[in-house]
Amino acid sequence: MSRGLIVVDVQNDFCEGGSVPVAGGAGIAAKIADLVERSAGGDYQYIVATRDHHIDPGGHFSETPDFQDSFPVHCVAGGQGSEFHPHFAPAVTGGKVDAVFFKGAHSASKSGFEGADDQGTSMTDWLRAHDIEDVDVVGIATDHCVRATALDAVKAGFRARVLLDYSVGVAPDTTAATLEDFQEAGVAVSGATPAQ
Repeated sequence: MSRGLIVVDVQNDFCEGGSVPVAGGAGIAAKIADLVERSAGGDYQYIVATRDHHIDPGGHFSETPDFQDSFPVHCVAGGQGSEFHPHFAPAVTGGKVDAVFFKGAHSASKSGFEGADDQGTSMTDWLRAHDIEDVDVVGIATDHCVRATALDAVKAGFRARVLLDYSVGVAPDTTAATLEDFQEAGVAVSGATPAQ
């Protein structure tokens, strides 16, 4: 049995100073980088990351966003906002991350399982090809893309756990609702949601 780590959307636009910032995003980016550094080749056989990578996502971009389905322009492919946060980027460029999955080119695509790597391989197929059965999910934001990725992991047949110490949510109420969703779906959780 092999365990993998999925790092969700630790990108500039989702951290302080970005176009859709989540309070505490930069701090979580640093904590995740430390986790990756300590765990690569140890606790986790493989570590993968997701990136919002919008080209033309239609109604996902809005001048009057509802912050559920529509948001201000963010993570535009090729833009600085779509790049990994500087706290986390060295883990990727230094080879600690085994694959990156791009999602949302022409849609909202909150879940990393809707993305594909540079070769067009889906996350599900990549994880199965590498004999991963259990996944830990961390990143930004607990109540949005971390939520969608963890729920889709279970739907795809993986055992999933969200590490709350390494994830940050947008708002306390939606994060609390997300934890209920996890319980109903069979997603395990560990740690505590960082104070907001």
